[in-house]
Amino acid sequence: MAAMEAPSEMRRESSRALGGLALQQKAGQAYDEEALRHFLAIERKRAERFRRPFPVLLVDLKQQPGESAVFNPAVAYKLFSSLWCCLRDTDIVGWFRTDRVAGAVLTQISEGSQVEVARRVARRVTLALSSGLPMDIAANIRIRVYQVRPKLHR
Repeated sequence: MAAMEAPSEMRRESSRALGGLALQQKAGQAYDEEALRHFLAIERKRAERFRRPFPVLLVDLKQQPGESAVFNPAVAYKLFSSLWCCLRDTDIVGWFRTDRVAGAVLTQISEGSQVEVARRVARRVTLALSSGLPMDIAANIRIRVYQVRPKLHR
């Protein structure tokens, strides 16, 4: 019987293998910072073409005011599993700042006002993380949803 990999080993391996490739098994997996920023740039170009903003979700762990803590590998695994479960298949989940800030590029959202979309996403993510993470960690999670506005060229 093969030994199971620890979540940190799985995340480290997945980070090396991702480089823009689709994730086959998403539980606990995350795109690395470089890949997430690449997807963010693609979505920004799409937003410029269609002249509409798109939301970006950021999740970090605050241990002290103004300071992000490092997610340990087991918590990161649970965090990303929860994010994949509560977001759509077309959304892109990964590290915005490696081991410190998780992010998601929320693609092609059109229904509802930007404010209402941000509220719905934040509520859904808050519920998922509250049930998927240990209580002491969930209590210190900060969730933000930003609207990335396209640059309008003249």
